[in-house]
Order: sequence, then structure tokens, then C-alpha cells
Amino acid sequence: MHVPSFVVKQKLTMMVNRYEISESDQAFNPVRLMALAEQKRMAFKEQVTFFSDASRSRAVFAFKARRKLDLNAGYDITDESGQQIGFFRKDFGASLLRSTFHIEGPGFAGTGQERNQLVALLRRFTDLSFLPIHFDFVDNQGQVLFSVERKMSIGDRYNVSVPDRRVDFRVAAAVAVGLDALMAR
Repeated sequence: MHVPSFVVKQKLTMMVNRYEISESDQAFNPVRLMALAEQKRMAFKEQVTFFSDASRSRAVFAFKARRKLDLNAGYDITDESGQQIGFFRKDFGASLLRSTFHIEGPGFAGTGQERNQLVALLRRFTDLSFLPIHFDFVDNQGQVLFSVERKMSIGDRYNVSVPDRRVDFRVAAAVAVGLDALMAR
């Protein structure tokens, strides 16, 4: 299921992080709600479940850590029946200076890294959490799989562009939410 562009908006609550994922037009104006995601805070094993609507009666995909409290943890992305449709993991060593993730999905594999080294360093050594973040995920030939961009703002809103038709919307959405959830630590 390919969606060329969508928006991820975080909604802060007391006990869970909530995310709205909406298909967007080319200017990143939301046009259709695609999924809602929830992440329980302070869980020992990271898991985020994506639901079809606000009733949260039907889980449509999810990602879950393979191990508890692991700096190089891998995350399996599964469809609504629990079948794996993708995988991503943070590269802890490479992420010391610039956050780096590896990703796999049906028919592709790649690496995503923060585009701007200076912004990456400022985020690590200052309290400037509102700074923009831009990740480009590229395959082994250097072709862009998808990009995730947070504009400079107080609230977390990510614009996701997916030019590669091999990238399933669910995989890109899981990684976009994962970037927010995992980099906030």
C-alpha cells in the first residue's frame, strides 16, 4: 500500500503518546485520516500500535522491540494479522553524532540519517528540542526511499514524503512515529 505523502502529528497525554497519521496533498495539508497510534510511556519493551480510527477497536499494524532495554534494539513492523512487513533499528554507534537508522521492507533495504550534522549536534548538546529534524532514507544505490521532516516548531508534526513505490505506507508510518518516540529518550 503506497501513500506518496502523509503527515504525522503527535498528541500529548498523561499516560500515552498519541499520533494521528493522515494522507496529505503535496503541500502536506492533511486530507484523510489513515491511522491513529498509541505508545505507552515507561514500557519495558517498546511497542506502538496503529488503529484504524479513534474508537481503537481495530489494530491495523504495529511495531515492537525485539528485546527489552537494548541500545541497538531492532523493531519488527507487523500487519494486522501479526505478519512481519518490515524492520528498523537504531545504529547506536553511528547515532552518537547524527541519528542513524537501518530499515528493511519487502524488496528494499536502506539507511536513514539526519541530514544536517550541525542541527544534530545542537540537539544533543543543548535544550533546543524545537529544532527541525530531517531524515533521508536511501537504498544501497543512494536512491531516496522516503524522507521524514519535522519543521521548527513547539509541537511535533512530521511531513513524510515517499517517492519510492516499494515502500509500504505502514512501514514508513511506523518509522516516522518511531523516530519521534525513540529520539525523545
